[in-house]
Amino acid sequence: MAAANAAYYAGHDPYADFTTAPEIGQMFGEILGAWSAVVWRQMGAPETVLWVEAGPGRGTLMADATRALGRVAPDFLAAARIHLLETSPALRAAQGARLPGAMFHEGLDGVPPGSMIVLANEFLDALPIRQFVRRGFGWTERYVAGDTFVERPGVPPVPVGFDAAEGEVVEINEAALGFVAAVAGRVARHGGAALLLDYGPARSAAGDSLQALRGRERAERLAAPGEADLTAHVDFARLAAAARAAGAAVHGPMKQGALLERLGLYQRAGRLAAGLPTAQALGLMRAAQRLAAPEAMGALFKALCVCHPDLPTPPGFEP
Repeated sequence: MAAANAAYYAGHDPYADFTTAPEIGQMFGEILGAWSAVVWRQMGAPETVLWVEAGPGRGTLMADATRALGRVAPDFLAAARIHLLETSPALRAAQGARLPGAMFHEGLDGVPPGSMIVLANEFLDALPIRQFVRRGFGWTERYVAGDTFVERPGVPPVPVGFDAAEGEVVEINEAALGFVAAVAGRVARHGGAALLLDYGPARSAAGDSLQALRGRERAERLAAPGEADLTAHVDFARLAAAARAAGAAVHGPMKQGALLERLGLYQRAGRLAAGLPTAQALGLMRAAQRLAAPEAMGALFKALCVCHPDLPTPPGFEP
């Protein structure tokens, strides 16, 4: 999965195959930018803060955020140093064109020490998973052999946390756990917060969620590796546990729709729509509904905040 996705992102325009929240409407990036500025003030408005985005796509989220904050929070922009975690040369070129002066890194370990605010939207779902199958005699692990799956004896590297029935698949994303633990350790030591938005269940559960997307349609998962985007559900409960173990405070997970509504998504869409031709105004409101409505992205997608233990409750996560 790691090798296939590395090849895919290096050689393809992923937005020919799928659409992420920032590409649906400018409100998404604007709201996450405002969230970042408020968190910065909760941190005591440090003179310099690392503003990090993991998996920034075309740079749309950060571009929308910086444009909006130039009007409402220029003090935050003056303090922020933009760091982008991106491995694809093609996507780096697109991001650099939209975000002059941004610094690029292969991973979090390239970001210098300091207080930071991290945004990661639909980043964790593309990190490689391992799949384990419960059998009567114990556990097996799935491997890829040519164009099919095979099973070999193996044990999940972390406790499953629930009873799995015969034949059920349990997915473990060690890369995502490692990333979140590293982020949590950084904000616990140096201050700051991370907002993680992705799709998956709030509680750990069995299930084979690995999917391939090509041409905006489901594709055979093992066919033509590197030609389709591979993703899997994010296990938010396990990520939250990893963050706490690293010394951070955790808020959520909560449904993406609920968070965006609390942060003013529909009000922002309404202000943008005011005075526009009817068709454009309706398009903005449909985009907001797609982001937040339960039957669209609002319920399947979740939001998790990882932050310094002394930071006040971040906006949108209040009880």
